[in-house]
Amino acid sequence: MAKTSTNDWGTLLRKLEASLDLYLGQKAPCLPENIKELIVKYSPWISLVVGLLALPAILAVVGIGTLVVPFSYLGGFRYGLSYTLSMLVFAVATFLDFAAIPGLFKRSVSAWRLLYYATLINALHYFLTFNWGSLIISTLISFYILFQVKSYYQ
Repeated sequence: MAKTSTNDWGTLLRKLEASLDLYLGQKAPCLPENIKELIVKYSPWISLVVGLLALPAILAVVGIGTLVVPFSYLGGFRYGLSYTLSMLVFAVATFLDFAAIPGLFKRSVSAWRLLYYATLINALHYFLTFNWGSLIISTLISFYILFQVKSYYQ
């Protein structure tokens, strides 16, 4: 009989979420309630407008990126693989951000969780591309805001 592992991805993500919630949602200095309400109220609209305005640029980057991928391997396998992974991570994170917008209007916890996963994926991208400044600063700010407003999502 196969033994099930207690360290599967779902368990690890839940433990990470609980730790981040403890330190960034409960122990960290709280944002004022009116700021939290503004973030929750206007972030779906801002995401929608920015997403629609960025859509032509995203499509252009994906289109040009598709043409550039074969040439990126001419610089060596490492550079080509790095570029390919960057494009895939960008696509997945962007998809998760867009998928969260309808749920953000409804204030559903599943939409909040999609933003949480998108932030994790972006953090992984920063780590894999050795972008330490963005890994620390951008990820920390994103997680801080996410966990400060988590209670607004049911």
